[in-house]
Amino acid sequence: MFRLFTFLICVFSSIMNVTSANALAPVVQKITFPAPDALLVTADLYFVNDTLPYMILCHQAGYSRGEYLETAAKFCRLGYNCIAVDQRSGNEVNGVKNETAVLTTQKKKTTGYLDAEKDILAAIDYAYTKSGKKVILVGSSYSASLALKIATTNQKIQAVMAFSPGEYFGNDLKLKKAIANLAVPVFVTSTKEEEAAVAALISDVKSKIKKQYTPPASKGIHGSSCLWKTNQGYQDYWIEILLFMKNAK
Repeated sequence: MFRLFTFLICVFSSIMNVTSANALAPVVQKITFPAPDALLVTADLYFVNDTLPYMILCHQAGYSRGEYLETAAKFCRLGYNCIAVDQRSGNEVNGVKNETAVLTTQKKKTTGYLDAEKDILAAIDYAYTKSGKKVILVGSSYSASLALKIATTNQKIQAVMAFSPGEYFGNDLKLKKAIANLAVPVFVTSTKEEEAAVAALISDVKSKIKKQYTPPASKGIHGSSCLWKTNQGYQDYWIEILLFMKNAK
């Protein structure tokens, strides 16, 4: 136990110290790739090297790839290249406009939550083509639900981290039923208010590694912004992620 604690402290310190000389510092560039319906999807690529697998980072409603401006580089320090996606259902956050959403409107395509699944699938295919390795799929709010749905049937997924998933799709999709056969490792987190609903949502999931975390000392934050250093208890979320990732690889 002491060795595990020491390991986690060392890795946590490395992740938090984004200026560390020994850290896996990514080169960031904007990329595009086509969705299955030919819409051009915009994303930020956080590239470390071509030997690493990829982590796909998906934002919450009304947001953009800017949701991961602070956290993507930290995820890279876990040993991944990262792709922060602009899904077509979103707008702007942290000064970053959702370019896929803008283009979707220009093309007169629909921008519902389920429509955004195409963009996530395109990002998965892009990453898998580049590395030949399964990806970690990260979702926030509605995209957390899409991440769980996609990982149930997509063979290119290694594990899922879902921040505040829920039944966001009305009669178009009942998520609990759709993810009952999910078998890859799963990490879910939420606010205290969402905790019971999230527990019920994943209760039938068959994954052998299934971790639900709710912060004990705060009400929690909706979506992946719980990882931002401006939010109370963000360090605890990162420690739980480290524990999950250690077991999920």
